[in-house]
Amino acid sequence: MAIQAFELADFGWSPFFHSQLQDDEITHAIPARVMAVDRARLHLQAPALEIHSPPFFAEDGAAATVGDWLLLDAKHRPLRLLRRKSAFKRVAPGTGHEIQFIAANIDTVFVVTSCNQDFNIARLERYLALAREAEVTPVIVLTKADLAESPAAFMDDALKVRAGVHVEAVNALDARDVERLAAWCGRGQTVALLGSSGVGKSTLVGTLTGTALATQAVREADAKGRHTTTRRQVHRLAAGGLLLDTPGMRELQLVDVAAGLADVFADIDAAAARCRFTDCRHEAEPGCAVLEGLSTGELDADRLRRWRKLVRENARNSESLADRHARDRRFGRFAKQVMKEKRKRRDEPR
Repeated sequence: MAIQAFELADFGWSPFFHSQLQDDEITHAIPARVMAVDRARLHLQAPALEIHSPPFFAEDGAAATVGDWLLLDAKHRPLRLLRRKSAFKRVAPGTGHEIQFIAANIDTVFVVTSCNQDFNIARLERYLALAREAEVTPVIVLTKADLAESPAAFMDDALKVRAGVHVEAVNALDARDVERLAAWCGRGQTVALLGSSGVGKSTLVGTLTGTALATQAVREADAKGRHTTTRRQVHRLAAGGLLLDTPGMRELQLVDVAAGLADVFADIDAAAARCRFTDCRHEAEPGCAVLEGLSTGELDADRLRRWRKLVRENARNSESLADRHARDRRFGRFAKQVMKEKRKRRDEPR
């Protein structure tokens, strides 16, 4: 049965994915999207199909994650993982620089924070760098605007994070208020929610989907909450979009986001390009345009400090990842050589 692209469009299918199909796959394979990831299985959906599958790994070792597209055979067994048009990844906590893919094939990310003590410029910059590296449109969503004395002040601060970023302040419990987010939730569009625990992501999901989701109380002392969402999963929206919820992440170590950092910190990046030396560390070198911008007030000292921290973190994690890949390649060559010698000894006449 040939693939019906029109029906698959409800799940986010697009020409980007269709162009990856081979002739026989167009007529025989079944594309299915990963709608949720549990520890031991994937939840897959397609038109008139909803199944569970064991974890799937591509030839390069990449594990299928929520938002991915898998091709299935007639018995609904995964054949291969289609190339992603976007992917969010981080250094997995406590794994020695292992990479964890958070979500794939996202069109828009709602970076969610709240109008209280949780609001954190440094965290927003971190999330935006991740989004811009993935070439995904970011929208900052400020929740609990109804409880803040001055939500406009939070909006002003959020607008300063990156030039041109779109910011919406909402009461996540008010469906009419949340309706302002509908422009990014049309048919076949996939929106991801990123944010820490207690900012109202589950409440926002409940209002957008029209379902009541369980929420946890937030401590008044520091406005921090406990995890409500415990797995990454996709929810269908009445407008035809797909909403991907993620657990609140206490740790989001950046890796391979140099372009994203250059985008979010475009003012500092532009100044750095004017430095006298191409390897300038922007600390005490002569002719440093970054330090000059700091002295003239063109650049903000706190923003520069946060940029330096993220650049160092990204460089450290990216270098560790490159080292690990190099070790894997060396081990792969060694293993191939060992197998080659074994086959040679086996084939030698006795």
